[in-house]
Amino acid sequence: MLPVTKKSKMRKRTRRSHHALKPVHLIACPQCSQARLPHGACPNCGYVNTHTKLKVSAEE
Repeated sequence: MLPVTKKSKMRKRTRRSHHALKPVHLIACPQCSQARLPHGACPNCGYVNTHTKLKVSAEE
């Protein structure tokens, strides 16, 4: 079964305008100044906030 009317290129592309990739937002860690995601643990030192710090294993 086919659609009743053809979707124009403009309609199709307007609908897909939200499918573009957005850049990753990174902030500097206050402890070690490495880039990390906001509201997440630092992959370098394990710092989350002033009350929480995670143990990070050393890579070999």
